[in-house]
Amino acid sequence: MSRARQPPLVTGISPNEGISWTKVTIRGENLGTGPTDLIGLTICGHNCLLTAEWMSASKIVCRVGQAKNDKGDIIVTTKSGGKGTSTVSFKLLKPEKIGILDQSAVWVDEMNYYDMRTDRNKGIPPLSLRPANPLGIEIDKGRFPQKDLESLFPGMSADFTSENFSAAWYLIENHSTTSFDQLKTAVVNLKKQANKKNEGSLAYVKGGLSTFFEAQDALSAIHQKLEADGTEKVEGSMTQKLENVLNRASNTADTLFQEVLGRKDKADSTRNALNVLQRFKFLFNLPLNIERNIQKGDYDVVINDYEKAKSLFGKTEVQVFKKYYAEVETRIEALRELLLDKLLETPSTLHDQKRYIRYLSDLHAPGDPAWQCIGAQHQWILQLMHSCKESYVKEQKGKDTFLFPMLDLDSDVRPSPIGHLSQTASLKRGSSFQSGRDDAWRYKAPQQVVFVEKLTKLVVSQLPNFWKLWVSYVNGSLFSETAEKSGQMERSKKNARQRQNDFKKMIQEVMHSLVKLIRGALLPFSLREGELRQYGGWEMKSELSGQWLTHVIQTVR
Repeated sequence: MSRARQPPLVTGISPNEGISWTKVTIRGENLGTGPTDLIGLTICGHNCLLTAEWMSASKIVCRVGQAKNDKGDIIVTTKSGGKGTSTVSFKLLKPEKIGILDQSAVWVDEMNYYDMRTDRNKGIPPLSLRPANPLGIEIDKGRFPQKDLESLFPGMSADFTSENFSAAWYLIENHSTTSFDQLKTAVVNLKKQANKKNEGSLAYVKGGLSTFFEAQDALSAIHQKLEADGTEKVEGSMTQKLENVLNRASNTADTLFQEVLGRKDKADSTRNALNVLQRFKFLFNLPLNIERNIQKGDYDVVINDYEKAKSLFGKTEVQVFKKYYAEVETRIEALRELLLDKLLETPSTLHDQKRYIRYLSDLHAPGDPAWQCIGAQHQWILQLMHSCKESYVKEQKGKDTFLFPMLDLDSDVRPSPIGHLSQTASLKRGSSFQSGRDDAWRYKAPQQVVFVEKLTKLVVSQLPNFWKLWVSYVNGSLFSETAEKSGQMERSKKNARQRQNDFKKMIQEVMHSLVKLIRGALLPFSLREGELRQYGGWEMKSELSGQWLTHVIQTVR
């Protein structure tokens, strides 16, 4: 007999506090010899066994449920060691609701381009153009309470863009400790800013005064020369020459300036186009980045980029942005189909199923991917059971004798669908039943007995994960915070409540198939003719002895 193991002892939990469904890591000693040895786990009086994942004899990962007490112990119960104790405790916190005035993370809209020709910022609100420090001196926030300032200046505001702006309030709040010399410097800065605004277009006139005076001097000289000549002939010829010169100069100036202005407009257009490409390169590069991240399997990055693009350009009216956003939607739709195919692909682990469901919910996939996964898993279990029966029936018909070697469950290389599960089942359940059995027994077991043992192992290895997937679907733990904010979690819980009977029928169908397959192998006469073709097919050369029937009953139990 093996020496009795010590009871489990929990010595640490991380984190040691949190709200319901917080994922925690439990550490300690003698926490079980395997997943099947763990038969109980409570935190603050709540049963957390369904969400528990046994990692090793010193580590268990689970999620805290809706506990009854605010603070309590962590109790682990195992088959080998019994009910354990805990030297640490867990504190359950109540979730806080975020109000409308609390800070939260949001996407920041990008600013529009800067028009060089009109020298104006388009689409930028006036509040974003205001200077952060209008006085141009160092701001020193005082310690005056806000309520006292509001009582001193009723109906006023310290915001210098407000109609009810109070300079005294602003100075008390931002410059209560500023020296008088610094305040005089602030006055000088304000005067400079006012002068710059008053100058306006006058600066452009000042810059062209020299050209204007040169033209005026030239015209005065010509006029004096005409007066000195005194003859009408000379005056007419000079006037005609002057007009010709001025016309040629005007035409030459128009040609030169039109070319210069044309090049300037073209340069401004090119500059603005480059500015737009630089400012909105996120959208322009997004289709290619999505394809690259999908190939690398970085689905989280794709989802974050898609949410940002949707918030910025989902309702845009710019045709260029519409075109690129349509490309993004096309690639996201292809990603939805890819993730759905991976979700419905069998065999698959529970971790991968939860991950793909979370991705599809964040991408707002149509339908109910979680329920589709549950249905696919149900059909997969039924297929495994029937494939197991067909493989053993074919092997029985190929044997000439009733006695044959029993297949080793840990080294099954049959090309049927159950070959993938043989090693997993042996690792999860252990081999305590076969360890004490004589090796010669393997060559004496009837084919039906071997089939029943393999079939029950198959069901026991698949049904717990199937049940955990349903529990996660019911409590909403399959979805991320994004889905919770969008209301998708509540819709899923509502669908789960409506589909409880459907899931119950799935479980009943698995159990009925298990019973009928065993009856078809051991008691074929108890099945109807139609059921016998589906669940039977065995060659009954002789009846099983009581010893084998007793073993079969123990296996099924």
